[in-house]
Amino acid sequence: MSTGGWEAVIGLEIHAQLATRSKIFSGAATAYGAPPNTQACLVDLGYPGVLPVLNAAALRLAVRFGLAVGAGIAPRSVFARKNYFYPDLPKGYQISQYELPVVQGGAVRITLDDGSGKTVRLTRAHLEEDAGKSLHENFHGLSGIDLNRAGTPLLEIVSEPDLRSAKEAAAYMRKIHQLVRWIGICDGNMQEGSFRGDANVSVRPAGSTQLGTRTEITNLNSFRFLERAIEFEIGRQTGVLEDGGRIVQETRLYDPDRDETRPMRSKEEANDYRYFPDPDLLPLEISEAAIEEVRAAMPELPDAKAARFTAECGLGAADAALLTASREIADYYEAVVAALGAGQARLAATWVNGELAAALNRDGLGIEAARVDPVALAGLLGRIADDTISGKIAKEVFEAMWAGEGGADAIIDRKGLRQITDTGALEQVIDQVIAAHPGQLADYRAGKDKLFGFFVGQVMKATQGKGNPAQVNGLLRRKLGS
Repeated sequence: MSTGGWEAVIGLEIHAQLATRSKIFSGAATAYGAPPNTQACLVDLGYPGVLPVLNAAALRLAVRFGLAVGAGIAPRSVFARKNYFYPDLPKGYQISQYELPVVQGGAVRITLDDGSGKTVRLTRAHLEEDAGKSLHENFHGLSGIDLNRAGTPLLEIVSEPDLRSAKEAAAYMRKIHQLVRWIGICDGNMQEGSFRGDANVSVRPAGSTQLGTRTEITNLNSFRFLERAIEFEIGRQTGVLEDGGRIVQETRLYDPDRDETRPMRSKEEANDYRYFPDPDLLPLEISEAAIEEVRAAMPELPDAKAARFTAECGLGAADAALLTASREIADYYEAVVAALGAGQARLAATWVNGELAAALNRDGLGIEAARVDPVALAGLLGRIADDTISGKIAKEVFEAMWAGEGGADAIIDRKGLRQITDTGALEQVIDQVIAAHPGQLADYRAGKDKLFGFFVGQVMKATQGKGNPAQVNGLLRRKLGS
């Protein structure tokens, strides 16, 4: 983003909690919501004499992410100790990866608001353990420590500084969020801390290739907060530089109540952490066979699925993007098409992205809790396709299905909603409508073509919405023109 002669340069470090049942170096549980300090064993607490053992499931999930972004998987990687003091880090160091991460490189493609695309390069993705959590509420001037999260497996995903605006950064974070959930390595629950990000932000004169001094905004756990924090920080840094000041390299926190960032601590360099290989953990070696085993179990990725929906189902890019927003939505849509028939794939997309999405949003439900299953929705759409009911009546039937009143056919029959397709019956209604509105008829024949809609409305009203729209339109044009 270029603002007043300045350009923003942004990179993100995203922490995704890996979906394992136990911690990365111990057998303690990772379940959310347990009472404080009930899910921390001696390894997590850093007791002398205990040894960490790598969770093989965490490694497989990291490899799966690397394959999903087209990265290189290091055949040999090393765990390191990142040394720093903090009350919720009982060992005095965090086990992470530094010089030799398991995932190296890769890229993702994001879509911007104007419909254009941009490729964002990844530097790396490395395994590490999470720290505990400091609790400041209800302690009357003191802090409590909950070590349940200590040792929770994380994949830290580091981007290159390729982002140029807060909106781009939010789009990139959403893309990573979509991807880690899609491939099943992280539940993406931002409220529970399973997915959060740090933003490294600097500004420089537009056209310059030199990087400015960066600040890190840490622990951003919503897309909106990320975007607003970066917007504020860009404005703050630009103002400091324009006033002749200099940017201090530091870590900052975002305060959503004041919509501002504020200093937390001076930003450390890598050498301040005194990284060195962890002597308790052997180098990690990954065979090509192990990588291929993970590759064989990979699902079709969202971009590939969206491209297939566009090519095979005739969908527009916007519809395909909505249908691949999550793997659950894509699975639901494909189940509808399988039951309805590929020839009605566009009708299915319209309803999944329209009526179904609106009902889910209204009731605060995820697709997995939809009150109309894919086969039932296909049954309803089939009645539109065979002209049993109109699209308008189908919405009424859908609401009844959502309320638990039964399947489409039962509701249609019980409420007498089948379309009138008998030509003779429709002509009789049309003749009555025309006879009842001689003034409008004269005006229409005098050139007021917009009155055609009036007659359509009157016929549909007379048939209680059951007249087949295509037949009504055709018969009306013939009758009004004669």
